[in-house]
Amino acid sequence: MVRARFALDVVRTWDARADHYLELFRHELDGKPFDRAALSDFARRVGAGGRVCDAGCGPCGHVSALLADLGLDVLGIDLSPRCIELAKREQPGCRFEVMDQRAITPAPSRQLLDGLVSYYSLHDQPKRELADTLASWAAAIRPAGQLLVVVKEGTSDGVIDDPLGSELQVYWAEFTAPELRHAAEATAFHVDELIIREAYDDEIPTRRIYLLATRL
Repeated sequence: MVRARFALDVVRTWDARADHYLELFRHELDGKPFDRAALSDFARRVGAGGRVCDAGCGPCGHVSALLADLGLDVLGIDLSPRCIELAKREQPGCRFEVMDQRAITPAPSRQLLDGLVSYYSLHDQPKRELADTLASWAAAIRPAGQLLVVVKEGTSDGVIDDPLGSELQVYWAEFTAPELRHAAEATAFHVDELIIREAYDDEIPTRRIYLLATRL
């Protein structure tokens, strides 16, 4: 019941701010060469035609679009119907579905994924959910499949004023590199790279963590 209420809160807050987020971040990858390189490296490791999921794709769908341009078969998912509606409009050549990233295990009729990208999608849920979310991803990814997780570094784990500037209260979780590594390694992943970069001048002044792992 608590998890269901939390999901409803995430839907409510993201439905309310999806349009604003789209205006802020529609072209964000244009000014982030490190992120484009990280996504390109992920695509190279997966291989052309690989089936991947962009978990928490948001209203821009820009990560899905970049991965598709790099030759991957991409499905973008988000819990917010409004985010999916906007992503479909922004990226008409990509596929998007309303889906909870914490319950992503494919149906029996679907093949396991070759990879999954979480581009800041873990910030909307309590840190106590991390192990279950990673377990769901591990169950959805084939052995030797790839995982790329991008998060903001920190220790926050609770309700705060919306960093995007709306009048909403939102859940906000941050992570440290050791806890992210430990959670991945405890959930059937081998961590291949864990890189921290400083914020760009036009970003929130918080360091970013990039974890690239292989499903065991």
